[in-house]
Amino acid sequence: MSLDRLAPAIFVLLWSTGWVVAKFGAIVSEPLTFLSIRYVTAAILFTVLCLASRAAWPRDMRTVLHAIVSGAFLHGIYLGTVWWAIGQGVPAALSSIIAALQPLMTALAAPFFIGERLGTMQKLGICLGFLGVLIAVLPKFFGQSAAEIPAFAIVVNMLGMAAVTYGTIYQKQHLHTGDIRTIATLQYVGALVVTVPFALALENLHVDFGFAFVALLAWSVLGISVGAILLLLYLLRRGQVSRAASLIYLVPPIAALQAAAVFGEELTVPMILGTAIVVVGVYLTNRKDVAPAE
Repeated sequence: MSLDRLAPAIFVLLWSTGWVVAKFGAIVSEPLTFLSIRYVTAAILFTVLCLASRAAWPRDMRTVLHAIVSGAFLHGIYLGTVWWAIGQGVPAALSSIIAALQPLMTALAAPFFIGERLGTMQKLGICLGFLGVLIAVLPKFFGQSAAEIPAFAIVVNMLGMAAVTYGTIYQKQHLHTGDIRTIATLQYVGALVVTVPFALALENLHVDFGFAFVALLAWSVLGISVGAILLLLYLLRRGQVSRAASLIYLVPPIAALQAAAVFGEELTVPMILGTAIVVVGVYLTNRKDVAPAE
């Protein structure tokens, strides 16, 4: 089976573990501090990989800057705001619903920024994906008092969703060529430009060093920051940006399955039904034989 077919499924499985990592990470470190350490480690590993494999670095400063800017949006602002918001009391389920709005916003914005047009079935797939996410995650709010959810943190979480939407389109606009390994390395530099100053300003840089922290950091770097991000960059380069973004729809339901297994959270019928609808929506959005609507 080709990488084109396997990459989406592997990416979703790897990326969805980020919710479990975020929940564990809040126990052993402050969020922006953890992300800063994660980005430094990922940047070092990517640099070693690039040097060992003799990957070609960008020759012009414009490409370097584009990679840094895209990393600031895709990693620095996006994950920074999401992790900070969860640390401030935004429920993970609510955060995942906000993140699930990204494919819809990407699909709506892509025609204006990069001229992508969606077919009728693709539009239907996006709508089904959003519906499936709502069905899967909304029941987790039953019994949650709205007054307990800080409004400002929700706004910050929404800023993160907007950032990853723009970052995805920005990369499709400006990073058409270049070795994805060196591009990813520079993107983590961009992420650090965002997270380090905010960590210094907002946190005490507290970390409980131990086996739990090392294990979380290892998986965050190797499984998510390296494995998942390389796959995402590959998908963005191989397919339409709106189709790649639609994969985010699968993350909240799968994250719910992982939370059920790891934390013993209840796996409800709406979650199972929502997951099935999401799968159909993602399939329709990613169909390659659909002609663009005129």
